[in-house]
Amino acid sequence: MPTDARRTTLATIARAAGVSVATVSKVVNGRSDVAPQTRARVQELLYRHDYLAPVFRHTEVPQSPTIEVQFARDLRSYAAEAVEGIVEAAAELGASVVISKSSRAPHWARDLVSAGRRALIGVTSVYTAAHLDSLARAGLPLVVLDPLHLPHSRVNSVGATNFAGGLAATQHLLSLGHRRIAYLGGPAMAACNQARAHGYRAAMEAAGVPVPADYVRPGEFTHRTGLAGAAALLELEEPPTAVFAGNDEIALGVIETARTRGLRVPEDLSVVGFDDTLLARMASPPLTTVRQPLREMGGVALRTALRLADGEKVESHHIELATELVARASTAPVRPACRG
Repeated sequence: MPTDARRTTLATIARAAGVSVATVSKVVNGRSDVAPQTRARVQELLYRHDYLAPVFRHTEVPQSPTIEVQFARDLRSYAAEAVEGIVEAAAELGASVVISKSSRAPHWARDLVSAGRRALIGVTSVYTAAHLDSLARAGLPLVVLDPLHLPHSRVNSVGATNFAGGLAATQHLLSLGHRRIAYLGGPAMAACNQARAHGYRAAMEAAGVPVPADYVRPGEFTHRTGLAGAAALLELEEPPTAVFAGNDEIALGVIETARTRGLRVPEDLSVVGFDDTLLARMASPPLTTVRQPLREMGGVALRTALRLADGEKVESHHIELATELVARASTAPVRPACRG
């Protein structure tokens, strides 16, 4: 069984390896005068026991705490805005930020602590019970930004009001007279996607508008999902007059597919996105979307991580920031011939 890193000593490792304390010390300090087989055995025990050298066991906050920010997916426009919020907050508070792709290598949590990290921010990342146990043993606080799954009581997280955003997006389209409204979303099991889809359905139900099964299509939060999903929707016998997309990338895919089929946005098809990234503002036409306060969310995640690293308790393990509909030029009243 791994020993708590705070109680593991060089003597503990030496006894387990059958070598002297001096030999273990040489391995810890990177000395070359240790036989390769002995070095390998000692290193394995150091990892197994989550041993941290004394320099990493201190309880005082360093002058410039370093926070690791890990991404499980490609760094798209969504991630860029979240990172800006994290970096801005770090600069304000005198912290440093290291950005990396998520690693699941053995002893990854211990390696982060050994590298001087004070806390970990995972962006749309998924952490299993085993990952959480590793982080707990290493004493490394975790904050998940925009969690893909429902918030866990063991995980501190920062998200947005996805249900309210989905509700607002659909109500906006309903207010323009649309009734044939489709939803193109992200992964079916992602909590944020489910909340946005539930908001969409709630608005449709409240308006007394039925939702055909073919009008709700999960996928990925990618441009490709927008291209393929819109193609399938526009081939229906009764295609939608409006599409609520699960994020801005999907929305841009919808607009592109509409154009290739000779449809005008918004005259023939209204489109609403989600996130309000730079893509939404650069789109042609500029995209109506639900603003997810990504920079603010990044700042809250960074501040929460620093508080946890300092041993403070936070008021709630999950924080949600408000979304807001931003109306631009990709939505318009439904044409009279398309009503019903």
